[in-house]
Amino acid sequence: MTDVRPGIAERLSRMIQLPTVSAELEDRGSEPFEAFVALIAELYPFVHERLVLERHTDFGLLFHWRGTGTVSGGPAVLMAHYDVVPVDESDAWTHPPFAGVIEDGIVYGRGALDDKGPLIVVLEAVENLLAAGFTPARDVYLSFGGNEETYGHAAERIAGELRDRGIVPWIVVDEGGAVVDAPLPFVPGRAAMIGVGEKGVMTVTLTARGDGGHASAPPALTAVRRVARAVDRLGPRTFRPRASAAIGRMLTQLSAQTPGPARHLLRLLGAAPVVTAQVFAALGGEPAALVRTTVAPTMQSGGTAANVLPSQASATLNLRIALGETTQQTALRIRRRVADPLVKVTVVEASEPSPESPTDNEQFALLARALETSHPGVPAVPYVMMAATDSRHFHRFSPAVYRFAPLDMSNAQRASIHGVDENVEIAALERGERFHRSLLEGLG
Repeated sequence: MTDVRPGIAERLSRMIQLPTVSAELEDRGSEPFEAFVALIAELYPFVHERLVLERHTDFGLLFHWRGTGTVSGGPAVLMAHYDVVPVDESDAWTHPPFAGVIEDGIVYGRGALDDKGPLIVVLEAVENLLAAGFTPARDVYLSFGGNEETYGHAAERIAGELRDRGIVPWIVVDEGGAVVDAPLPFVPGRAAMIGVGEKGVMTVTLTARGDGGHASAPPALTAVRRVARAVDRLGPRTFRPRASAAIGRMLTQLSAQTPGPARHLLRLLGAAPVVTAQVFAALGGEPAALVRTTVAPTMQSGGTAANVLPSQASATLNLRIALGETTQQTALRIRRRVADPLVKVTVVEASEPSPESPTDNEQFALLARALETSHPGVPAVPYVMMAATDSRHFHRFSPAVYRFAPLDMSNAQRASIHGVDENVEIAALERGERFHRSLLEGLG
């Protein structure tokens, strides 16, 4: 079997050049999305000819690769999305975000990491295996969504359709963690961080009304002040910290590659979830987000002029709900903390946190073996995914859902996701293809 075909960078570049910006759909129309579907057919002729494609909504693509049926159990579902977030025109990119520039072994552009890079390595692996005459031991579905960045109704429809057909995936793999350096500040070396669960998502609006009028004689508590006070009451300590089992497993495993006293500290924390929760919460930032529900005010509105008191003001909050909690508990906690009957708390949308997928099963072992092929010596380490993925629509009925993009990402590259100068190394794409090829070959 030949290695990855030449030209993966050029193919990703062409994908990036299609501005599949889901949040701008009303302005751009569906043309870039339809062009993307046509591009898959052009670039991956075996996938196009030999796999059955179903369209679910305008943006859900479900490719079915029938296996030999020599093993029991359900299919494998490999997921990705082809929509991208908008670009702030005020940001200064080194290369235009939709030019797909290839330079010094790197592909630049919006979607290089989120999520066209992870998508293309799946297609490359399947195309290469089809070209070699390979048939997987179990059925394989490729589930590609075109609106993940705007909640993911396409993936929701695909998951619902499979569930209605009585199809329970044996394994689901979507975007999520990556191969990173120094996964914790005091942990050296590289690790493949595999999300075994993900936090829930909730959007909440806080709305208050007040007497409008001239700003020269304001009352003590205007609508704007009332909303501001409510937001201020929802600080970092709104929710108590709690360390999920996945965090304990992560710390225990990372201790094996950590020298000195830090090794013993990690082992201790891995066995003491209450202590871990307090320590991580005190660290703040990403560690704190791993162990508690977070509240982030993201938008606010109110007022029509600088000298006019608005009769209504509102703020929008984005919450990421910790594993082990529920959306109902979260909404109740928000209302109790706001403690103002004149502030209306509205849950706009909500998605429950996922259950945790196991790491002592054949599915996780398969991921570890595939890593040995693509990234020799890099351990598979479980963790909790803090962002939302399309795979959340599968974890209600599929027992083994993992969130991992098999790409090497530096801290700077991870920061470029949804940011400026998003990029991926060509060598990382090649290793990602090898990972998925090995995973598919090992499904038996």
